[in-house]
Amino acid sequence: MTDHPTPALELMADQDGERLDQFLARRLDGASRTQARQLIDDGLVRIDGSLERPAYKLRFGELVAIYPRDSGPVEAPIEIELAVVYEDDHLVVIDKPANLTVHPAPGATQPTLIGAILHRWPEVSKISDDDHDADPLRPGLVHRLDRDTTGLLMIAKNAPALRSLRDQLRDRSMDKRYLAVVVGAPDPPAGLIDAPIGRDPADPRRMAILDRARPSQTGYETVERFADSALLECKLITGRTHQIRVHLSAIGHPIAGDTMYGLPTPLIGRQALHAARLTIRHPATDQPLTLETDPPGDFRSLLSHLREGELLLGDQPSPRAQRGSADGANRRSRSAKSRRRTQRIR
Repeated sequence: MTDHPTPALELMADQDGERLDQFLARRLDGASRTQARQLIDDGLVRIDGSLERPAYKLRFGELVAIYPRDSGPVEAPIEIELAVVYEDDHLVVIDKPANLTVHPAPGATQPTLIGAILHRWPEVSKISDDDHDADPLRPGLVHRLDRDTTGLLMIAKNAPALRSLRDQLRDRSMDKRYLAVVVGAPDPPAGLIDAPIGRDPADPRRMAILDRARPSQTGYETVERFADSALLECKLITGRTHQIRVHLSAIGHPIAGDTMYGLPTPLIGRQALHAARLTIRHPATDQPLTLETDPPGDFRSLLSHLREGELLLGDQPSPRAQRGSADGANRRSRSAKSRRRTQRIR
């Protein structure tokens, strides 16, 4: 594991058939099962050198290595202007800009959203005192957005709100919709991508479609077509790292400007992905709350260029998804096609 050459802790599996997350919760003093899953999802746990999913069944004698987190202590509070879409005594929803990293990373000098949250809402630093499943390194965060993904991001202001919103994520009652500009136009124009996602064993910075990975589902619907691209609305049914980016790339339609899973474009300098709409049950009143935000200027400029007939890729050839991942995802999409009327985004 290139990022973490030395494990912080090594444990030997002492029984057959125990789930990996249960094993970690049992063997790590004070750790909950949720915290154990987070360690696994963050790529910090390896079984005899291999990444596995939380439900992996251990065999007696297997070596479980736990690596230290990339992030160090919580970042110091720092003033960064944040666009607040909604705020009350229980939660905040901001419109996250591009080029803002959510978590501190080793060696990074750029301020992150964590520091901005602690500056503006210092009370969130106490949440982990009241909720042992809350990560003190990510105070108040309900979910995450990639550095260059824009849009709606939730911050809980107290422990009950965090638990409520975390439960809504877990039971999939929260409705999160994204806008994405992709290379080409999907066929069918609306459907469900059902393909498991896990951390890429060859590169821990990337995610990949793997047979033994966590179930992942993304719904999509074509909103507008252009000469060599399309605007999609995506429904995030599960919430894996890089999920929409990986799924769309795997079916041959990577997001415009996504250099990790596709190709750059001269029309936008980042992945064209925006968290546009969010519907939750309010954590205090249990009433539905729907929030929306328009895409930022670079996304709107991209759409203007495409509507005027400009090519997304210019003279570049369209990217080809990795054969194994694309075949697997397309097989699942084809198997879902007969159910498309009920599984497509509504």
